Amino acid sequence: SKQSITIHQPETMGKKSRVKTQKSGSSSANAAVTPKEMMSIISELLQKCSSAAPSAGKEWEEYVQIRTLVERIRKKQKGISIVFEGNREEYLSELMSWARESGASSDGFTVADFGSEGYGLQATRDIKAEELFLWIPRKMLMTVESAQNSVLGPLYNQDRILQAMDNVTLALHLLCERGDPASFWLPYIHSLPQEYDTPLYYQQEDVQLLLGTQAMQDVLSQYKNTARQYAYFYKLVQTHPSASKLPLKDSFTFDDYRWAVSSVMTRQNQIPTKDGSQVTLALIPLWDMCNHTNGLITTGYNLEDDRCECVALQDYKENEQIYIFYGTRSNSEFVIHNGFFFQDNAHDRVKIKLGVSKSERLYAMKAEVLARAGIPASCIFSLNGNEPPISAQLLAFLRVFCMTEEELKDHLLGEHAINKIFTLGNSEFPVSWENEIKLWMFLETRAALLLKTYKTTTEEDISMLEKPDLSLHARLAIQLRLAEKQILEKASANGRAKRLHFQEKLEEGAALPCYEESDIALLENTDADGKLPIILRKLEEVVEEEEEEGREIPAEEQNHLLNGDKLEEVNVEKTRTHTDVESALSIIGESKPKGQRETVTLSASRTEDPPKEKSD
Repeated sequence: SKQSITIHQPETMGKKSRVKTQKSGSSSANAAVTPKEMMSIISELLQKCSSAAPSAGKEWEEYVQIRTLVERIRKKQKGISIVFEGNREEYLSELMSWARESGASSDGFTVADFGSEGYGLQATRDIKAEELFLWIPRKMLMTVESAQNSVLGPLYNQDRILQAMDNVTLALHLLCERGDPASFWLPYIHSLPQEYDTPLYYQQEDVQLLLGTQAMQDVLSQYKNTARQYAYFYKLVQTHPSASKLPLKDSFTFDDYRWAVSSVMTRQNQIPTKDGSQVTLALIPLWDMCNHTNGLITTGYNLEDDRCECVALQDYKENEQIYIFYGTRSNSEFVIHNGFFFQDNAHDRVKIKLGVSKSERLYAMKAEVLARAGIPASCIFSLNGNEPPISAQLLAFLRVFCMTEEELKDHLLGEHAINKIFTLGNSEFPVSWENEIKLWMFLETRAALLLKTYKTTTEEDISMLEKPDLSLHARLAIQLRLAEKQILEKASANGRAKRLHFQEKLEEGAALPCYEESDIALLENTDADGKLPIILRKLEEVVEEEEEEGREIPAEEQNHLLNGDKLEEVNVEKTRTHTDVESALSIIGESKPKGQRETVTLSASRTEDPPKEKSD
């Protein structure tokens, strides 16, 4: 029987980037910079990016210092990046021909320019919902496996940073193939945008628009990690014996690395290895031209035919654009990792970090109740743009956070303690009216306080977005800033409404709904230990894990290059892979015996040129 693996769609759509052209390998007066001078600045950059994390409030200052060094390097490297001549449209027809010759599907669609949405796939005939219309064989994919079998292989085998960071391997693989005139993947590489709209490409004043936002830390980390990796690999390429034959030896600029990292972060996906035993990162030509819309994941990997397959999300008429769903990404993830803002994002959310203070008198009891519910005492949760405004996990945390000593004892030692733990995340079973009032008041106040950290008001942002001369990157930053505020405003208003509702219940003397074990058929196991609330274990993100990932490692350990970026939240579609340069992709599934249907969900990321303006 067929084995199929479901792919979790790319995380980026985007109006595709403006293409700049320079002569390949052309040099300028800056070529007079000596290798020793360049290595000195690169070493300074590596040291700056590898030092201990700045103290609170100093992050922006550090970013400006790193950026100043990077701009010095870019100035000295001006004109020596490899950039293709010609226009992108010609390269796109070359991509279609190459795909056809390589065994990909080519009937029923073509690549077309959709104006403000950039390039995307266009139906050339009517396509029915769930019809298989696109497949890409493994040989067309650029993967960590193909990198190991390429000119990069010897260095990969010697360097543990490459071995630990698949996305960085893929970025260097892309650059090596771009520098090889005989590369099999040249038609694909030619078709990629020459620039992206990730924050790595923002002007400093555009990044500054994000000061005070929840997304800012991730933007600064992304830049620092990219600069650190570039400095490390520049030195490695110049000094390591296994790098002597790499095309990068003669030309490896910061702009090259920024382009490669952005190409990977906006397009990467996970697919199974050839034997199906593991997953590996991949770039999937042609399929990654599809733009994003809300919907369901419709791409999978067919292990029997060894190819990526995509079925239509809906009915498409001839000449209509074919969309796919990139996964449950927030706009913060879309802007940072994919370079676009999606106006109608059904999955938008804002991170909120909460924890029980260890100095609190009731800390031990609260931590124990939370532990029994599968929730850490410190955690990063989400406030959702859509319903429900808070998750079951956040509701459970807030209930415990606001419990009195008597309520805590009741949940630890009371007659139905296990059942009470089980219903902590169920909105139908309050701990007490007083507890509900406290938790919703806390949420109302916390959201209102977070709103005060922004430099502008909602009204000011809306007014700024109406300016016709606003740059694309400034627009993206302001749209993201505004979306965060609107979610927080909604959370605060919702908290107030709930607080008033429960105050009425208390004043009325309304009876508290009682939980009966027979209410929940999920408790099948008669053993008390089997009644732990497994549902509550799906956490967005654990602070301890975040701190572990983001920690600075001593400079003597090369692992300090492993970058501190992390995924925002883990949800049903997403699980952590590596701490990647950018958004790591997600995969869900379990191994099945051979011959059985196997399903894995992968999440890709991609940006084609500038982000979709339809989001404006």
